[in-house]
Amino acid sequence: MTDHLTGARPIRRRDCFTLLAGGFAALAGRTSPAEAATGFAQWVENFRPRATARGVSDATYTRVMGNVKPDTSVYSQIRDQPEFNEVLWQYLNRRVSEYRINQGRIYVKQQAALFDRIERDYGVDRYILAALWGVESSFGELVDNPKYMRPVIPALAALAYGEPRRRTYWEQELINALRIIERGWSNPDEMRGSWAGAMGHTQWMPEVWLNIGIDYDHDGRINPFGKPDDALASTASYLVKRGKYRRGEHWGYEVRRPKGVAEASRTYAAWQQAGVARTDGQAFPHPNASARLWVPADDGPAFLLGQNFAAVKTYNPSSSYTLAIVLLADRIAGAGPLAQPFPGSERTLTLAELQELQRRLTAAGFDTGGADGRVGSDTMRAVRTFQKKHGLEPADGYAGLKVLAKLRGS
Repeated sequence: MTDHLTGARPIRRRDCFTLLAGGFAALAGRTSPAEAATGFAQWVENFRPRATARGVSDATYTRVMGNVKPDTSVYSQIRDQPEFNEVLWQYLNRRVSEYRINQGRIYVKQQAALFDRIERDYGVDRYILAALWGVESSFGELVDNPKYMRPVIPALAALAYGEPRRRTYWEQELINALRIIERGWSNPDEMRGSWAGAMGHTQWMPEVWLNIGIDYDHDGRINPFGKPDDALASTASYLVKRGKYRRGEHWGYEVRRPKGVAEASRTYAAWQQAGVARTDGQAFPHPNASARLWVPADDGPAFLLGQNFAAVKTYNPSSSYTLAIVLLADRIAGAGPLAQPFPGSERTLTLAELQELQRRLTAAGFDTGGADGRVGSDTMRAVRTFQKKHGLEPADGYAGLKVLAKLRGS
């Protein structure tokens, strides 16, 4: 997941903060590197009692923090988050991609025994877990990729020292990471993750690892890396404990509604009486459960959202993110695309089309970082640069049909 979590806050980090003056960020133009290093070293020593009061031994603190060098690149990560201004249908198309659908189906089969066990123990639908896994780490493929993951101790130390806006939060997560090392669950070399400290298959923040993690493979430690057992089972536990996930209920449904039916919350039975029906023509299997009507865009698709949509939303408090997860889960399970398209939307490019787009962009001098059919920040930057050069408006970085058509014709 995206990178920060306390209580029921999101496990992953997709925040875009404005960096205030402070720490290394402020020191960069005001002091020499030697003075900045001295200030950080003093902070490390001053922070020691905070860590030891939470159960971190002096020996562990010295071993981990004694020679740590703060990863000051996190400041630019906070300050320079790319702004592509995706509208909802673009956001969904990029995440509910043919690549993720196909890979999700492969991994659901490959890990069938594990998913069987998790469903039995926690009641969380395997397709929801597979979708989270796919969006958070591309089914584990990005866990050890140095392009995306970095040592988290230097990153958290830099944030705790020099990011004043959320200093208390970063200090707590640094201590949580030290406590994990103290328990022998991991070591600084293994603890690699996002710039904000989210790690493993489903991108746990240290707080989640420490307090929600489960040793599901019974190897004597809780581990979000390596085999996906601990990560997926702990994520299921998170959804149940913090999200109040309900066994056997679907997240909700795409629906058709008569004109004049307003957004509200009522039982599925009441919605049916009001003329709201599933687009696939099936009945609502839990008529007495409550659901909220949500219409994200005028003349676009409408959804009834149940408790399990809210449960997934505790993983990342973005409605767009949550809708992407549940729609990807449905597609992995075999459902088709939305019955009602978003206004002005394009269909999602196929895997072959995306790979062609990436190859053509790179050949034209706009490097996408590969042609794997996955649209990340490199591809989006390449697309936006191409759009600007060729006068395509808006220059939004969206790798879609219009860009592909222009590439084919250029």
